[in-house]
Amino acid sequence: MATPLPALLATALENRTDLLARLHTEDTDSYRLFHGTAEGQPGLTIDRYGDLLLVQTFHRSLSQGELTAIEYFYTKEFPALTPIYNDRSQRNSRIRNPLPAERQPFASQPHTARELGVRYRIQARHEGQDPWLFLDMRAGRRHIMRNAAGKSLLNLFAYTCSIGTAAAVAGARQVVNVDFAASTLAVGQKNAELNALRIQPEFIKSDVFPAVRQLAGIGQPNFVRGKRMPSFPKLAPQQFDIVFLDPPRYAKSPFGVVDLVNDYPAVFKPALLCTAEGGTLYCCNNVAAVEREAWLAQLQRSAAKAGRPIRAFEWITPEADFPSPDNNPPLKILALSV
Repeated sequence: MATPLPALLATALENRTDLLARLHTEDTDSYRLFHGTAEGQPGLTIDRYGDLLLVQTFHRSLSQGELTAIEYFYTKEFPALTPIYNDRSQRNSRIRNPLPAERQPFASQPHTARELGVRYRIQARHEGQDPWLFLDMRAGRRHIMRNAAGKSLLNLFAYTCSIGTAAAVAGARQVVNVDFAASTLAVGQKNAELNALRIQPEFIKSDVFPAVRQLAGIGQPNFVRGKRMPSFPKLAPQQFDIVFLDPPRYAKSPFGVVDLVNDYPAVFKPALLCTAEGGTLYCCNNVAAVEREAWLAQLQRSAAKAGRPIRAFEWITPEADFPSPDNNPPLKILALSV
């Protein structure tokens, strides 16, 4: 007999008692409250972002009874939160459900979420589909904040620049964020404005391939096989103390193909060449089907072939609000000393 949903929610919250107490002392009000894949209802996630309770489904829509049960449970536990339900169970993960009229203004307005003392802009409904802050990456941001002081950082596939913002708050001397989407870089700029930064991060709107190739000193030609490439910002070669590489699962552009399953080295090699001798290259892979030891071996071979062997490595795993019974979470983060 299936466990009732309220009981699953209660167990998940009880399992987070120590974690949430610690996060609150660290000035954090953003975390996953229910990770359905590992906690009894695959495809359902429930996250807190400041005063927002974000309920999302990816496999099937919630019934009205299920949604009511979720809202009733969290109203008792977190009465100050406003629940917003985003049904992303259809093709392309696009949000498909209308909201009650009284919640539409809240969902379409920006709010502030806190993590490890850093402020981030969050909005329940916007032009995209994913939240502006990925909570499973907290472990990566925590690691960056422990190591960024006085260093330069290049943030590739920056999205809303949470890594760059965290590094700047932690005292990085230079932060460069690169992403092709002006809309997400604009959120990154707002994130910078929310925090009292001692530096002004850079925001470069560019396909990552020409940007990272130029920074690596490889160069990006204007013509490839006789075909003119789209315009791209011209950048001088530069190496960084820290490079953070967080590509999407798959993306194709005139400049190259990002494929985390079949060809991670295509983005890894130029990122490696952008990393200063003795620096750290953070590599992320969010494809659950990729086995982590095989991926590490692939990166070690690619680094050796490029003449920049990996000297040491550290696995960074998502924190306890993202439980993984088999100790193999979909998000894999490697800190590579090169």
